[in-house]
Amino acid sequence: MSAGTAAVSKAPSVWKQPAQVWAVAFACVVAFMGIGLVDPILPAIADSLKATPVETELLFTSYLVVTGLAMLITSWISSRIGAKATLLVGLGLIVVFAFFCAISGSVDAVIGFRAGWGLGNALFISTALATIVGAASGGSSAAIILYEAALGLGIAVGPLLGGILGEVSWRGPFFGVVVLMAIAFLAVAVLLRGPKPVRTPLPFSAPFRALGRPALAILAATALFYNIGFFTLLAFSPFPLGFGAMGIGLTFFGWGVGLAITSVWVAPLLLRRLRLTTVLLIALPLLALDLLVAAFIVSSAVALVVCIIVGGLVLGVVNTALTEAVMEATDLPRSVASSAYSAVRFLGGAVAPPLAALLWHAYGAGVPYVMAAVSVVIASACILFGRRLLAHVDGSHADAADEGAAVLIGDAA
Repeated sequence: MSAGTAAVSKAPSVWKQPAQVWAVAFACVVAFMGIGLVDPILPAIADSLKATPVETELLFTSYLVVTGLAMLITSWISSRIGAKATLLVGLGLIVVFAFFCAISGSVDAVIGFRAGWGLGNALFISTALATIVGAASGGSSAAIILYEAALGLGIAVGPLLGGILGEVSWRGPFFGVVVLMAIAFLAVAVLLRGPKPVRTPLPFSAPFRALGRPALAILAATALFYNIGFFTLLAFSPFPLGFGAMGIGLTFFGWGVGLAITSVWVAPLLLRRLRLTTVLLIALPLLALDLLVAAFIVSSAVALVVCIIVGGLVLGVVNTALTEAVMEATDLPRSVASSAYSAVRFLGGAVAPPLAALLWHAYGAGVPYVMAAVSVVIASACILFGRRLLAHVDGSHADAADEGAAVLIGDAA
């Protein structure tokens, strides 16, 4: 048996994890469902609550702004009360505010409660990645694959569930989140066990100082502009599609499935063969091209559906590459690096939905996609001109990519 074959045969399966990892991963699926859950019901909310498209898009903005800003303090909180307590507080807040969204009688109320939901989301997501990386068997690469699988599954199932429940009532998806997050809360409370790690309280300024690290700053800037493209595709597209809740849900289910497939299987194999920055410099321009095509074919619902699903395939590669890059960018604790990066990333996403709606009404349905394409080109430029400062990321990710590919090949064997 060759050394390479032996390495593959001994590679731990990404799917063979402790119960506590599966508990957090399940909660991640539900948390990420919350991002796309309201997608299919945006037109229904606008109609039922007499809201304009711009007001309706603020459901994303309030959620993402608070998520982004709260990310800056989550590592400070979790270093004092512990990862498990932080996860449970985050999940509990999501349950409470999702319920308030479901019983709201005005769009302003839903916008406000989505902001509270964003706080819970920040506490949970920033801590979940560090928890999975710390507890998963198979090293950080296997953990990132599992995390991205949870992200992809959640983003895929969210719009589908939103479409199914949204056919009954726009309140249905919110009640669905309440039930699923309550189950996730119980799973984490019961299954996340083990010796309590020694807590090392982090200074409040840690995430802010982290953004002063050149490599992390470049990746955060990249994610800022990339997420404008991501959330234009996700949050604005339901309006020009013109479908009902189920049609929108099925469209974005296909988008999410594509994202999950490429993030879990395609991206690790690309990262094994190419430098991480090379993968990003291929995928980001492809996403910009897809968005530009969407701008010109926006009047055709079928063609726009194809662009949305193709976009999902590219997004999966970018998401995994950026996540691996952030984990390797600095010698800071992963929770600090993740919080600082995610804060900037979500703020980029918060800008896109209302800006896209404003551009739509002022200039036409194709212009928001042009804006998104330009933003993704800027993200590509951040990687291109910052590549020298990311050289250590290219070098350190190679071993992790080999490990991740071995894990996937071992699973398939």
